[in-house]
Amino acid sequence: MKRSSGVLMHISSLFGDYSTGSFGKNAKYFIDFLAECRFSYWQVLPFCMIDECNSPYKSYSAFGGNPYFIDLEVLHEKELVTQSELEEYKQKTPYVCEYERLAQTRLKLLFAASKRAKNKDEIEKFIENNEYLNQVCTFMSLKAANGDKKWTQWTVNKVDSDILFMWKFIQFEFFAQWKEITDYAHSKGIKIIGDIPIYVSFDSCDVWGNKENFLLDSENKCSAVAGVPPDYFCEDGQLWGNPLYNWKRMEKNGFKWWEDRMKHMFTLFDAVRIDHFRGIESYWSIPGNAKTAREGKWMPGPGKAFVDKMNEIKGDKLIIAEDLGDITREVEELVEYSGFPGMRVLQFGFLGNDDTPHLPHNYPNNCIAYTGTHDNNTLLGYVWELNDAQRKYLLEYCGYKDENWDKCYDSIIRTMFAGNAGVVIMPIQDLLCYGSDTRLNVPGRAEGNWQYRITKEQLDSIDRKKYARLNSLYKRG
Repeated sequence: MKRSSGVLMHISSLFGDYSTGSFGKNAKYFIDFLAECRFSYWQVLPFCMIDECNSPYKSYSAFGGNPYFIDLEVLHEKELVTQSELEEYKQKTPYVCEYERLAQTRLKLLFAASKRAKNKDEIEKFIENNEYLNQVCTFMSLKAANGDKKWTQWTVNKVDSDILFMWKFIQFEFFAQWKEITDYAHSKGIKIIGDIPIYVSFDSCDVWGNKENFLLDSENKCSAVAGVPPDYFCEDGQLWGNPLYNWKRMEKNGFKWWEDRMKHMFTLFDAVRIDHFRGIESYWSIPGNAKTAREGKWMPGPGKAFVDKMNEIKGDKLIIAEDLGDITREVEELVEYSGFPGMRVLQFGFLGNDDTPHLPHNYPNNCIAYTGTHDNNTLLGYVWELNDAQRKYLLEYCGYKDENWDKCYDSIIRTMFAGNAGVVIMPIQDLLCYGSDTRLNVPGRAEGNWQYRITKEQLDSIDRKKYARLNSLYKRG
Protein backbone atom coordinates (compact mmCIF):
# COMPACT_ATOMS: atom_id res chain seq x y z
CA MET A 1 0.00 0.00 0.00
CA LYS A 2 1.11 3.55 -0.67
CA ARG A 3 2.20 5.18 2.59
CA SER A 4 -0.46 7.68 3.60
CA SER A 5 -2.55 8.90 6.52
CA GLY A 6 -5.97 10.22 7.38
CA VAL A 7 -8.46 11.35 9.97
CA LEU A 8 -11.49 9.55 11.36
CA MET A 9 -14.45 11.84 11.97
CA HIS A 10 -18.10 11.12 11.28
CA ILE A 11 -20.25 13.66 9.46
CA SER A 12 -22.30 14.17 12.63
CA SER A 13 -19.21 15.51 14.44
CA LEU A 14 -18.70 18.35 11.97
CA PHE A 15 -19.28 21.87 13.23
CA GLY A 16 -22.26 23.88 12.03
CA ASP A 17 -25.36 25.72 13.19
CA TYR A 18 -28.12 23.13 12.89
CA SER A 19 -27.73 20.48 15.62
CA THR A 20 -25.46 18.08 13.71
CA GLY A 21 -22.81 18.03 10.99
CA SER A 22 -23.96 17.98 7.38
CA PHE A 23 -22.98 17.98 3.69
CA GLY A 24 -22.35 21.67 3.30
CA LYS A 25 -19.63 24.29 3.34
CA ASN A 26 -18.24 23.02 6.65
CA ALA A 27 -17.55 19.61 5.12
CA LYS A 28 -15.57 21.39 2.39
CA TYR A 29 -13.72 23.41 5.04
CA PHE A 30 -12.74 20.16 6.75
CA ILE A 31 -11.49 18.79 3.43
CA ASP A 32 -9.36 21.93 3.04
CA PHE A 33 -7.96 21.24 6.50
CA LEU A 34 -7.05 17.66 5.54
CA ALA A 35 -5.35 18.83 2.36
CA GLU A 36 -3.32 21.49 4.20
CA CYS A 37 -2.14 18.82 6.66
CA ARG A 38 -1.22 16.59 3.70
CA PHE A 39 -3.58 13.86 4.85
CA SER A 40 -4.89 11.54 2.14
CA TYR A 41 -8.05 10.09 3.69
CA TRP A 42 -11.18 11.15 5.48
CA GLN A 43 -12.81 8.19 7.19
CA VAL A 44 -16.49 8.35 8.16
CA LEU A 45 -18.96 6.04 9.87
CA PRO A 46 -22.08 4.49 8.27
CA PHE A 47 -24.33 6.95 6.41
CA CYS A 48 -27.57 5.12 7.13
CA MET A 49 -30.38 6.35 9.38
CA ILE A 50 -29.69 6.06 13.10
CA ASP A 51 -31.61 3.98 15.65
CA GLU A 52 -33.28 5.03 18.90
CA CYS A 53 -29.86 5.10 20.59
CA ASN A 54 -28.51 7.33 17.78
CA SER A 55 -26.22 4.58 16.50
CA PRO A 56 -25.50 4.37 12.76
CA TYR A 57 -24.79 0.64 13.15
CA LYS A 58 -28.46 -0.36 13.47
CA SER A 59 -30.66 1.26 10.87
CA TYR A 60 -33.94 1.13 8.98
CA SER A 61 -31.93 0.69 5.78
CA ALA A 62 -28.49 -0.39 4.61
CA PHE A 63 -28.93 1.67 1.44
CA GLY A 64 -30.77 4.84 2.45
CA GLY A 65 -29.10 8.04 3.64
CA ASN A 66 -29.47 9.79 7.00
CA PRO A 67 -31.84 12.78 6.57
CA TYR A 68 -29.96 14.74 9.24
CA PHE A 69 -26.90 15.05 6.98
CA ILE A 70 -28.79 17.06 4.35
CA ASP A 71 -27.43 20.59 4.60
CA LEU A 72 -30.10 23.17 5.33
CA GLU A 73 -28.13 26.08 3.89
CA VAL A 74 -27.83 24.24 0.58
CA LEU A 75 -31.61 23.82 0.62
CA HIS A 76 -31.93 27.53 1.39
CA GLU A 77 -29.81 28.36 -1.67
CA LYS A 78 -32.25 26.28 -3.73
CA GLU A 79 -35.14 28.27 -2.21
CA LEU A 80 -36.49 25.14 -0.52
CA VAL A 81 -35.97 26.44 3.03
CA THR A 82 -36.74 30.02 4.06
CA GLN A 83 -34.50 32.36 6.03
CA SER A 84 -36.98 32.38 8.92
CA GLU A 85 -36.88 28.57 9.00
CA LEU A 86 -33.09 28.64 9.17
CA GLU A 87 -33.33 30.96 12.17
CA GLU A 88 -35.97 28.78 13.81
CA TYR A 89 -33.93 25.60 13.47
CA LYS A 90 -30.59 26.93 14.72
CA GLN A 91 -29.05 24.79 17.42
CA LYS A 92 -28.96 25.54 21.14
CA THR A 93 -25.39 24.29 21.60
CA PRO A 94 -22.50 23.66 19.17
CA TYR A 95 -20.80 21.01 21.29
CA VAL A 96 -23.06 17.96 20.94
CA CYS A 97 -25.51 16.54 18.43
CA GLU A 98 -29.01 17.56 19.48
CA TYR A 99 -30.65 14.24 18.61
CA GLU A 100 -33.84 14.80 20.58
CA ARG A 101 -34.46 18.11 18.83
CA LEU A 102 -33.60 16.61 15.45
CA ALA A 103 -36.05 13.76 15.98
CA GLN A 104 -38.82 16.22 16.80
CA THR A 105 -38.22 18.80 14.06
CA ARG A 106 -36.03 17.79 11.12
CA LEU A 107 -38.48 15.66 9.14
CA LYS A 108 -41.09 18.39 9.56
CA LEU A 109 -38.74 20.86 7.88
CA LEU A 110 -37.74 18.43 5.14
CA PHE A 111 -41.41 17.75 4.45
CA ALA A 112 -41.98 21.47 3.93
CA ALA A 113 -38.91 21.61 1.65
CA SER A 114 -40.14 18.66 -0.41
CA LYS A 115 -43.45 20.43 -1.06
CA ARG A 116 -41.50 23.31 -2.63
CA ALA A 117 -39.36 21.13 -4.90
CA LYS A 118 -39.69 22.05 -8.57
CA ASN A 119 -37.77 19.07 -9.97
CA LYS A 120 -40.25 16.35 -9.04
CA ASP A 121 -39.81 14.43 -12.28
CA GLU A 122 -36.04 14.31 -11.75
CA ILE A 123 -36.52 13.09 -8.19
CA GLU A 124 -39.02 10.41 -9.22
CA LYS A 125 -36.73 9.17 -11.98
CA PHE A 126 -33.75 8.98 -9.60
CA ILE A 127 -35.70 6.77 -7.19
CA GLU A 128 -37.21 4.62 -9.94
CA ASN A 129 -33.71 3.80 -11.14
CA ASN A 130 -32.65 2.44 -7.74
CA GLU A 131 -34.80 -0.42 -6.48
CA TYR A 132 -33.30 -0.31 -2.99
CA LEU A 133 -33.89 3.41 -2.49
CA ASN A 134 -37.42 2.86 -3.77
CA GLN A 135 -37.74 0.17 -1.13
CA VAL A 136 -36.46 2.58 1.54
CA CYS A 137 -39.02 5.23 0.64
CA THR A 138 -41.90 2.76 0.58
CA PHE A 139 -40.87 1.20 3.88
CA MET A 140 -40.51 4.52 5.71
CA SER A 141 -43.86 5.71 4.33
CA LEU A 142 -45.61 2.53 5.44
CA LYS A 143 -43.95 2.83 8.81
CA ALA A 144 -45.37 6.34 9.17
CA ALA A 145 -48.81 5.12 8.11
CA ASN A 146 -48.66 2.49 10.84
CA GLY A 147 -47.70 4.79 13.70
CA ASP A 148 -43.98 3.94 13.45
CA LYS A 149 -44.61 0.36 14.61
CA LYS A 150 -42.33 -2.51 13.57
CA TRP A 151 -43.18 -3.97 10.18
CA THR A 152 -44.43 -7.19 11.80
CA GLN A 153 -47.18 -5.13 13.47
CA TRP A 154 -48.40 -3.25 10.40
CA THR A 155 -52.09 -3.32 9.52
CA VAL A 156 -52.22 -0.41 7.04
CA ASN A 157 -50.83 -1.03 3.55
CA LYS A 158 -51.61 2.33 1.93
CA VAL A 159 -49.16 5.22 2.10
CA ASP A 160 -49.64 8.98 2.12
CA SER A 161 -48.37 10.18 -1.27
CA ASP A 162 -46.91 13.37 0.22
CA ILE A 163 -44.96 11.40 2.84
CA LEU A 164 -43.74 9.02 0.15
CA PHE A 165 -42.50 11.92 -1.96
CA MET A 166 -40.82 13.47 1.08
CA TRP A 167 -38.70 10.34 1.45
CA LYS A 168 -37.88 10.36 -2.24
CA PHE A 169 -36.86 14.01 -1.92
CA ILE A 170 -34.70 13.18 1.12
CA GLN A 171 -32.82 10.42 -0.67
CA PHE A 172 -32.37 12.51 -3.81
CA GLU A 173 -30.96 15.48 -1.87
CA PHE A 174 -28.79 13.28 0.34
CA PHE A 175 -26.97 11.64 -2.55
CA ALA A 176 -26.81 14.81 -4.66
CA GLN A 177 -25.24 16.78 -1.81
CA TRP A 178 -22.77 14.01 -0.98
CA LYS A 179 -21.73 13.80 -4.64
CA GLU A 180 -20.75 17.46 -4.49
CA ILE A 181 -18.67 16.80 -1.35
CA THR A 182 -16.85 13.81 -2.84
CA ASP A 183 -16.12 15.72 -6.05
CA TYR A 184 -14.64 18.51 -3.95
CA ALA A 185 -12.59 16.04 -1.90
CA HIS A 186 -11.16 14.43 -5.03
CA SER A 187 -10.25 17.85 -6.42
CA LYS A 188 -8.17 18.35 -3.28
CA GLY A 189 -6.54 14.91 -3.43
CA ILE A 190 -8.61 13.50 -0.55
CA LYS A 191 -10.20 10.05 -0.68
CA ILE A 192 -13.14 8.98 1.46
CA ILE A 193 -13.28 5.77 3.49
CA GLY A 194 -16.83 4.61 4.21
CA ASP A 195 -18.05 2.06 6.72
CA ILE A 196 -20.76 -0.57 6.51
CA PRO A 197 -22.14 -2.60 9.42
CA ILE A 198 -21.99 -6.28 8.62
CA TYR A 199 -25.54 -6.74 9.92
CA VAL A 200 -28.83 -4.89 9.45
CA SER A 201 -31.66 -4.17 11.87
CA PHE A 202 -34.66 -6.49 12.13
CA ASP A 203 -36.99 -3.49 11.80
CA SER A 204 -35.61 -2.47 8.43
CA CYS A 205 -36.60 -2.44 4.80
CA ASP A 206 -33.69 -4.83 4.23
CA VAL A 207 -35.43 -7.59 6.19
CA TRP A 208 -38.99 -6.53 5.32
CA GLY A 209 -38.28 -6.55 1.60
CA ASN A 210 -35.81 -9.46 1.48
CA LYS A 211 -36.98 -11.94 4.14
CA GLU A 212 -35.52 -14.91 2.30
CA ASN A 213 -32.00 -13.60 3.00
CA PHE A 214 -32.36 -13.90 6.79
CA LEU A 215 -32.82 -16.63 9.39
CA LEU A 216 -36.47 -16.09 10.30
CA ASP A 217 -39.05 -18.60 11.51
CA SER A 218 -42.58 -19.08 10.13
CA GLU A 219 -43.80 -16.12 12.23
CA ASN A 220 -41.05 -13.83 10.91
CA LYS A 221 -39.23 -13.90 14.24
CA CYS A 222 -35.44 -14.27 14.50
CA SER A 223 -34.47 -17.81 15.40
CA ALA A 224 -31.00 -16.52 16.26
CA VAL A 225 -29.42 -13.08 16.48
CA ALA A 226 -26.00 -11.49 16.11
CA GLY A 227 -23.47 -10.35 18.67
CA VAL A 228 -19.99 -11.09 19.94
CA PRO A 229 -18.70 -13.17 22.85
CA PRO A 230 -17.15 -11.63 25.98
CA ASP A 231 -14.14 -9.47 25.08
CA TYR A 232 -12.06 -6.43 25.99
CA PHE A 233 -15.09 -4.15 25.68
CA CYS A 234 -17.75 -6.15 27.57
CA GLU A 235 -17.50 -9.09 29.99
CA ASP A 236 -20.90 -10.49 28.95
CA GLY A 237 -20.17 -9.97 25.29
CA GLN A 238 -22.43 -7.81 23.14
CA LEU A 239 -25.98 -8.87 22.32
CA TRP A 240 -26.59 -6.84 19.17
CA GLY A 241 -29.92 -8.47 18.34
CA ASN A 242 -29.58 -8.16 14.55
CA PRO A 243 -31.06 -10.96 12.42
CA LEU A 244 -28.48 -13.35 11.00
CA TYR A 245 -28.07 -13.96 7.27
CA ASN A 246 -29.18 -17.11 5.54
CA TRP A 247 -25.71 -17.51 4.06
CA LYS A 248 -26.49 -20.79 2.32
CA ARG A 249 -29.28 -19.21 0.33
CA MET A 250 -27.25 -16.08 -0.36
CA GLU A 251 -24.42 -18.13 -1.79
CA LYS A 252 -26.83 -19.94 -4.14
CA ASN A 253 -27.79 -16.66 -5.82
CA GLY A 254 -24.24 -15.36 -5.93
CA PHE A 255 -24.59 -13.10 -2.88
CA LYS A 256 -26.78 -10.82 -4.99
CA TRP A 257 -27.96 -8.61 -2.10
CA TRP A 258 -24.41 -8.15 -0.84
CA GLU A 259 -23.16 -7.47 -4.34
CA ASP A 260 -25.77 -4.75 -4.75
CA ARG A 261 -24.94 -3.34 -1.33
CA MET A 262 -21.24 -3.10 -2.01
CA LYS A 263 -21.72 -1.63 -5.48
CA HIS A 264 -23.93 1.02 -3.89
CA MET A 265 -21.19 1.81 -1.35
CA PHE A 266 -18.59 2.03 -4.11
CA THR A 267 -20.61 4.85 -5.70
CA LEU A 268 -20.20 6.82 -2.44
CA PHE A 269 -16.69 6.02 -1.25
CA ASP A 270 -13.17 5.30 -2.48
CA ALA A 271 -12.72 2.63 0.17
CA VAL A 272 -15.17 0.67 2.32
CA ARG A 273 -14.52 -0.84 5.73
CA ILE A 274 -16.56 -3.99 6.37
CA ASP A 275 -17.31 -3.90 10.08
CA HIS A 276 -16.88 -7.18 11.98
CA PHE A 277 -15.21 -8.94 9.06
CA ARG A 278 -14.45 -11.93 11.26
CA GLY A 279 -18.18 -12.77 10.90
CA ILE A 280 -17.45 -13.72 7.29
CA GLU A 281 -15.25 -16.58 8.49
CA SER A 282 -17.47 -17.55 11.44
CA TYR A 283 -20.09 -15.64 13.39
CA TRP A 284 -21.44 -15.65 16.93
CA SER A 285 -24.99 -17.01 16.82
CA ILE A 286 -27.12 -16.24 19.88
CA PRO A 287 -30.53 -17.84 20.52
CA GLY A 288 -33.35 -15.41 19.84
CA ASN A 289 -34.56 -15.59 23.47
CA ALA A 290 -31.12 -15.31 25.10
CA LYS A 291 -30.51 -12.82 27.93
CA THR A 292 -26.82 -12.21 27.18
CA ALA A 293 -24.35 -12.92 24.40
CA ARG A 294 -22.67 -15.54 26.60
CA GLU A 295 -25.30 -18.03 25.41
CA GLY A 296 -24.08 -17.90 21.79
CA LYS A 297 -21.90 -20.24 19.74
CA TRP A 298 -19.67 -19.97 16.68
CA MET A 299 -21.15 -20.88 13.30
CA PRO A 300 -19.36 -21.04 9.93
CA GLY A 301 -19.68 -17.97 7.69
CA PRO A 302 -19.57 -17.76 3.88
CA GLY A 303 -15.77 -17.54 3.86
CA LYS A 304 -13.81 -17.60 0.61
CA ALA A 305 -16.86 -17.66 -1.65
CA PHE A 306 -17.94 -14.30 -0.25
CA VAL A 307 -14.43 -12.88 -0.52
CA ASP A 308 -14.17 -14.02 -4.14
CA LYS A 309 -17.40 -12.17 -4.97
CA MET A 310 -16.16 -8.98 -3.28
CA ASN A 311 -12.87 -9.10 -5.18
CA GLU A 312 -14.77 -9.70 -8.40
CA ILE A 313 -16.82 -6.50 -8.07
CA LYS A 314 -14.55 -4.02 -6.28
CA GLY A 315 -12.59 -2.82 -9.31
CA ASP A 316 -10.14 -0.11 -8.22
CA LYS A 317 -11.89 0.43 -4.88
CA LEU A 318 -10.33 -0.58 -1.58
CA ILE A 319 -12.02 -2.94 0.90
CA ILE A 320 -10.81 -2.84 4.50
CA ALA A 321 -11.36 -5.88 6.72
CA GLU A 322 -12.18 -4.92 10.31
CA ASP A 323 -10.44 -7.94 11.82
CA LEU A 324 -10.58 -6.97 15.48
CA GLY A 325 -11.92 -8.91 18.46
CA ASP A 326 -11.72 -12.68 18.95
CA ILE A 327 -9.44 -13.47 16.02
CA THR A 328 -8.46 -17.06 15.21
CA ARG A 329 -5.91 -18.42 12.79
CA GLU A 330 -8.77 -19.20 10.42
CA VAL A 331 -9.81 -15.53 10.39
CA GLU A 332 -6.21 -14.46 9.78
CA GLU A 333 -5.98 -16.88 6.87
CA LEU A 334 -9.20 -15.54 5.33
CA VAL A 335 -8.00 -11.94 5.60
CA GLU A 336 -4.70 -12.96 4.02
CA TYR A 337 -6.54 -14.83 1.27
CA SER A 338 -8.73 -11.78 0.55
CA GLY A 339 -5.81 -9.41 0.10
CA PHE A 340 -7.82 -6.79 1.99
CA PRO A 341 -5.83 -4.66 4.45
CA GLY A 342 -6.72 -5.48 8.04
CA MET A 343 -6.76 -3.17 11.04
CA ARG A 344 -4.34 -2.55 13.87
CA VAL A 345 -5.12 -0.45 16.95
CA LEU A 346 -2.30 1.05 19.01
CA GLN A 347 -4.40 0.97 22.17
CA PHE A 348 -4.61 -2.81 22.07
CA GLY A 349 -0.82 -3.13 21.98
CA PHE A 350 0.08 -2.07 25.52
CA LEU A 351 -2.44 -3.79 27.76
CA GLY A 352 -0.06 -6.63 28.64
CA ASN A 353 3.40 -7.96 27.86
CA ASP A 354 2.44 -10.08 24.86
CA ASP A 355 4.00 -9.45 21.45
CA THR A 356 0.63 -8.66 19.86
CA PRO A 357 -0.15 -7.71 16.24
CA HIS A 358 -1.19 -4.31 17.60
CA LEU A 359 2.34 -3.27 18.57
CA PRO A 360 3.69 -0.97 15.84
CA HIS A 361 6.79 -3.08 15.14
CA ASN A 362 4.42 -5.85 13.99
CA TYR A 363 2.36 -3.74 11.58
CA PRO A 364 2.53 -5.04 8.00
CA ASN A 365 2.41 -2.59 5.14
CA ASN A 366 -0.99 -3.97 4.11
CA CYS A 367 -2.90 -2.65 7.10
CA ILE A 368 -4.70 0.43 8.38
CA ALA A 369 -3.26 1.41 11.77
CA TYR A 370 -5.29 3.49 14.21
CA THR A 371 -4.43 5.22 17.45
CA GLY A 372 -8.00 4.23 18.31
CA THR A 373 -11.34 3.62 16.59
CA HIS A 374 -14.77 5.13 17.25
CA ASP A 375 -15.26 2.36 19.84
CA ASN A 376 -12.07 3.20 21.78
CA ASN A 377 -11.26 5.83 24.33
CA THR A 378 -9.38 8.84 23.03
CA LEU A 379 -5.60 8.47 23.04
CA LEU A 380 -5.23 10.89 25.94
CA GLY A 381 -7.97 9.12 27.89
CA TYR A 382 -6.30 5.78 27.18
CA VAL A 383 -2.88 6.90 28.42
CA TRP A 384 -4.49 8.42 31.51
CA GLU A 385 -6.29 5.17 32.38
CA LEU A 386 -3.32 2.82 31.89
CA ASN A 387 -1.75 1.48 35.07
CA ASP A 388 1.80 2.60 35.89
CA ALA A 389 3.47 -0.46 34.36
CA GLN A 390 1.47 -0.26 31.12
CA ARG A 391 2.09 3.47 30.78
CA LYS A 392 5.82 3.01 31.38
CA TYR A 393 5.89 0.32 28.70
CA LEU A 394 4.11 2.56 26.18
CA LEU A 395 6.30 5.60 26.85
CA GLU A 396 9.56 3.65 26.72
CA TYR A 397 8.40 2.01 23.48
CA CYS A 398 7.73 5.41 21.94
CA GLY A 399 11.07 6.85 23.10
CA TYR A 400 9.60 9.30 25.60
CA LYS A 401 11.98 9.90 28.52
CA ASP A 402 10.50 12.86 30.41
CA GLU A 403 9.14 11.99 33.86
CA ASN A 404 6.06 14.10 33.21
CA TRP A 405 4.08 11.84 30.89
CA ASP A 406 1.44 14.48 30.15
CA LYS A 407 3.62 15.73 27.27
CA CYS A 408 4.10 12.33 25.66
CA TYR A 409 1.56 12.82 22.89
CA ASP A 410 3.90 13.79 20.07
CA SER A 411 6.16 10.80 20.72
CA ILE A 412 3.23 8.40 20.36
CA ILE A 413 1.96 10.06 17.19
CA ARG A 414 5.44 10.09 15.69
CA THR A 415 5.79 6.36 16.41
CA MET A 416 2.62 5.72 14.41
CA PHE A 417 3.72 7.87 11.45
CA ALA A 418 7.18 6.32 11.37
CA GLY A 419 5.85 2.75 11.42
CA ASN A 420 5.41 0.33 8.55
CA ALA A 421 1.60 0.45 8.30
CA GLY A 422 0.50 1.50 4.84
CA VAL A 423 -2.13 3.88 6.20
CA VAL A 424 -2.28 5.58 9.60
CA ILE A 425 -5.63 6.95 10.77
CA MET A 426 -6.29 9.12 13.83
CA PRO A 427 -9.66 10.17 15.26
CA ILE A 428 -10.13 13.94 15.24
CA GLN A 429 -10.09 13.92 19.06
CA ASP A 430 -6.52 12.62 18.98
CA LEU A 431 -5.39 15.48 16.76
CA LEU A 432 -6.89 17.80 19.35
CA CYS A 433 -5.34 15.88 22.29
CA TYR A 434 -8.75 15.63 23.96
CA GLY A 435 -9.67 13.37 26.86
CA SER A 436 -12.25 10.66 27.46
CA ASP A 437 -15.09 13.18 27.84
CA THR A 438 -15.03 13.50 24.04
CA ARG A 439 -15.24 9.77 23.38
CA LEU A 440 -17.72 8.97 20.62
CA ASN A 441 -18.95 5.52 21.67
CA VAL A 442 -18.72 3.10 24.59
CA PRO A 443 -19.70 -0.38 23.34
CA GLY A 444 -22.39 -2.04 25.42
CA ARG A 445 -23.69 1.29 26.76
CA ALA A 446 -27.05 2.40 25.37
CA GLU A 447 -27.08 6.06 26.42
CA GLY A 448 -24.79 9.01 25.82
CA ASN A 449 -23.03 7.84 22.67
CA TRP A 450 -22.53 9.38 19.21
CA GLN A 451 -22.91 12.96 20.46
CA TYR A 452 -19.42 14.45 20.10
CA ARG A 453 -18.94 17.48 17.82
CA ILE A 454 -16.06 19.84 17.15
CA THR A 455 -16.26 23.57 16.63
CA LYS A 456 -14.53 25.51 13.87
CA GLU A 457 -12.34 27.19 16.50
CA GLN A 458 -11.21 23.81 17.81
CA LEU A 459 -10.38 22.58 14.32
CA ASP A 460 -8.42 25.76 13.63
CA SER A 461 -6.39 25.21 16.82
CA ILE A 462 -4.74 22.13 15.26
CA ASP A 463 -1.26 22.85 13.93
CA ARG A 464 -1.60 22.13 10.20
CA LYS A 465 2.12 22.63 9.58
CA LYS A 466 2.96 20.03 12.22
CA TYR A 467 0.97 17.31 10.47
CA ALA A 468 2.08 18.40 7.04
CA ARG A 469 5.66 18.00 8.26
CA LEU A 470 5.00 14.56 9.78
CA ASN A 471 3.39 13.39 6.55
CA SER A 472 6.30 14.74 4.54
CA LEU A 473 8.99 13.44 6.90
CA TYR A 474 7.64 9.90 6.97
CA LYS A 475 6.62 9.89 3.28
CA ARG A 476 2.90 9.73 3.94
CA GLY A 477 1.74 12.70 1.95
